[in-house]
Amino acid sequence: MKPILLQGHERSITQIKYNREGDLLFTVAKDPIVNVWYSINGERLGTYNGHTGAVWCVDADWDTRHVLTGSADNSCRLWDCETGKQLALVKTNSAVRTCGFDFGGNIIMFSTDKQMGYQCFVSFFDLRDPSQIESDEPYMKIPCNESKITSAVWGPLGEFIIAGHENGELNQFSAKSGEVLVNVKEHTKQINDIQTSRDMTMFITASKDNTAKLFDATTLEHQKSFRTERPVNSAALSPIFDHVVLGGGQEAMDVTTTSTRIGKFEARFFHLGVEEEFGRIKGHFGPINSVAFHPDGKSYSSGGEDGYVRIHYFDPQYFEFEFEV
Repeated sequence: MKPILLQGHERSITQIKYNREGDLLFTVAKDPIVNVWYSINGERLGTYNGHTGAVWCVDADWDTRHVLTGSADNSCRLWDCETGKQLALVKTNSAVRTCGFDFGGNIIMFSTDKQMGYQCFVSFFDLRDPSQIESDEPYMKIPCNESKITSAVWGPLGEFIIAGHENGELNQFSAKSGEVLVNVKEHTKQINDIQTSRDMTMFITASKDNTAKLFDATTLEHQKSFRTERPVNSAALSPIFDHVVLGGGQEAMDVTTTSTRIGKFEARFFHLGVEEEFGRIKGHFGPINSVAFHPDGKSYSSGGEDGYVRIHYFDPQYFEFEFEV
């Protein structure tokens, strides 16, 4: 399982995301460049240029026509995927931390950070109404007073979003009314990442409290827990097996104090049913900040603090592997 190494960023990776078919991989980092790669061979298809600060999040809509990015330059931008042209620019008062298309690709949501005296907000724009973007007037804006949103995804059918907060809370916000439908607190520290299952019935959270947890997307009922010794930065669910991959490591500020050998920068594979770890894959020279499974489940990718993205194609043994309970 020799990984394909993607070198397109000068700073640490913040998020990686496959499109729905999985032929493209989008990567963003703490540099202003948004890259898109062919996932089959790691060839770089192109870049989306325009941001002037670290890019925190990226998403592609279901038919890969549009790409959405949110950045610390206080903007959320919409791009034409094929040409790389910037289609829309939404200015915000603070850094855009998370962003996403709903399942139809018509509505975008993004959340902004609480900084420089500004509140944390989630904004919803309907792309079918160009006046909303032009006048910077979202059809709905939800304030988050208690704790800022650190990760958010759309729920099934675009009826609500699931947001993870700095204090470990999970909230389900209605995309119609903006009210909190469900609130749970299973984590004790910040939620770094949320990813849904392929059919969107479940989602997995990755938290600074050294755990990843599986939840029901509709009820937010806690199903499973995966424990490690270090902060978990990202977690992804396999679309074909009951497998979870976790990426993590230390806090960025502690990285220089240990050698890479004891850094524990492996991607860790857990079995969903029995919550047991069954494999690790080494690779990055620093914490893993984002992991993602290919939609066909035959490969996965990881992006690290070292600025590299690695695409790993699984060996045949992986598909024959039976977990013995």
